[in-house]
Amino acid sequence: MARKKRTSKVLEKAARRAASINSIDPNLDTGNGLSLARFSTLIETMRTKENIYNSTLSYLDKLYSEMLKTESELADMAEHMLLGVATRYGKSSVEYGMAGGVPKNQRRKKLRGEPAIVSSPQPLFITNVDSNGNGKKAAVTS
Repeated sequence: MARKKRTSKVLEKAARRAASINSIDPNLDTGNGLSLARFSTLIETMRTKENIYNSTLSYLDKLYSEMLKTESELADMAEHMLLGVATRYGKSSVEYGMAGGVPKNQRRKKLRGEPAIVSSPQPLFITNVDSNGNGKKAAVTS
C-alpha cells in the first residue's frame, strides 16, 4: 500500500492570499520584512519541500516493494540451500543440523492418544448409601 502523500492547507491558503495581495499591489511592502516578494519566496520554498517529501515517499514505496521481493527470494533460496544440504548429507546428518535444520532423528515424536492435560481437576463425588437406602453425595478433593 502506498504511503499517503502530504498536501498543505496552509500552502494552498497562502498561495490564494498571495494572488489576492498581488492584485492589490505587486510590489507591496508593509515593512518589518513583510513583503509580497518574500512571501512568494517562502511559498515556493514550501512547495518545493512538499514536492521533495512526496517524491521521497514514492521512492520509499518503491524501495519497500523491492525489499519485499528480495526478502521472498532470499527465503526461497534459504529453504533450497537447506534442502540441498539434506539431499547431499541426509536429514539425519550433523551437517543438516549445522545448516539450521533439525535432524530427523532428533525430532520429538507426538504420541497418539496422549491424555489431555486438565488445568483444574474436577472434584470427584462419592455416594454414601446408609442402611435405609438413602444416598448422600460427598465431594472428595485430592
